[in-house]
Amino acid sequence: MSAPQKREIVRRPRRGWLDLALGELWAYRDLLATLAWRNLTVRYKQSLLGIAWAIIKPVIQMVVFSVVFGRLANLPSDGYPYPIFLYAGLLPWTYFTTTITSASGSLLSGSNMIHKVYFPRMILPFSYLFTSLIDLLLAMLVLFGMMGWYRADMVFSWTILLFPLFLIPAVVFAGGVSLWLSAAAARYRDVLHLVPYLLQLGMFITPVVYAVNLLPERFRWMLQLNPMTGVVEGFRWSLLGKPVDGWGVIFAGFGLAFVFLVSGMIYFRRVERTLADVL
Repeated sequence: MSAPQKREIVRRPRRGWLDLALGELWAYRDLLATLAWRNLTVRYKQSLLGIAWAIIKPVIQMVVFSVVFGRLANLPSDGYPYPIFLYAGLLPWTYFTTTITSASGSLLSGSNMIHKVYFPRMILPFSYLFTSLIDLLLAMLVLFGMMGWYRADMVFSWTILLFPLFLIPAVVFAGGVSLWLSAAAARYRDVLHLVPYLLQLGMFITPVVYAVNLLPERFRWMLQLNPMTGVVEGFRWSLLGKPVDGWGVIFAGFGLAFVFLVSGMIYFRRVERTLADVL
């Protein structure tokens, strides 16, 4: 019986700041999966309701915002029941904020691991992309229940089959922002204090609680500068069959999401060289 083969990973010198070493990420994919699962168990450890909070938190937000913006402010929702319209937008936004909040401090929380063993440091913020993805998929169950309660015909809309296409830019953009903020936070701890305020601001420049057509047409181009606009619109179109107010918003969001990811990887690699000095 032959001995089991050992996987050998060879580290080679980096060739400039554009060498992103993507092969290393693939070689350490098992570690990425392990860290993602660990993050999930730690997040809900010693919690009475456990992973049910992945559903409870967006539901509470939906109820509060429905009262404030749906009942009191009476914002239009393109002909859909406001709770469904809102919840379909909250799904990607909650995924984004949960990922960013956790990943921005990932290098600091994983400093002991960084000093002890070698692995691609980019795995630390990336692991939260998949942890939050599980929360998102669980929270979607509530949306399907609401769709069946309000309008059963929406559950069988063929556009649901294209939902994964709009999940990709959500993950890509969250990954890019996570790299930027986690690397910046390793150098400047002030970043961690700014993150909650940046996310609060981001929610109001993203059409989560309001429809895109609520803005005057001459100002809508500004929403194209926010990749989450395309993600939210794509979620509503694929899950509810809601007509999109200009596909340019979605395509621009796709492109900007990848720009954030690539630029975030470049910046992260630059900071990575000095992590031992700043952590």
